[in-house]
Amino acid sequence: MSEDWLPELLLFKDSNGVWSDYLERLHQQFIHDFVHSVPIWVNKRVALKRHPEYEGKSATFWHMISTGDDEVERLPDFRRCERIAWVRCMIDRFSEVPHKLDSQVIWWKEKRGANEWRYVLALSDFSYMVIVADRGEYVLPWTAYYIEYEHQRRRYKKKWQEFWKS
Repeated sequence: MSEDWLPELLLFKDSNGVWSDYLERLHQQFIHDFVHSVPIWVNKRVALKRHPEYEGKSATFWHMISTGDDEVERLPDFRRCERIAWVRCMIDRFSEVPHKLDSQVIWWKEKRGANEWRYVLALSDFSYMVIVADRGEYVLPWTAYYIEYEHQRRRYKKKWQEFWKS
């Protein structure tokens, strides 16, 4: 898959291996992409999940760069970190028109709880995904992550196919 349209990875080594410098660089990218320039989502406002904040950074930011079930004990995920600039880029390419597998960004929806739908935006090889929660009047970029294993990619491809079959 050609990813020429995606921004370059933000690598830890480019911050001389200093976590605090890297974290600041990632956060500045996030601020640039979601605060200074808010994305557009098909007639809805794009908001951010601010709480719980940690180290003065929103929950949305932490979900895009870390992994874990416990909000307080999430751990950095370098694959997520490197790709933080991809999130906005993929959101900008979202369209409600059904996509073919050769599109840059494909998507499907999944029901979450009683009242919420989540959009799953994926690269066409299912190697990276962005999750966006639809809250009616607005949407929340929820998380984003790299899919490392081929069996997981096949599983997501099957979900995509099943969604568009019905």
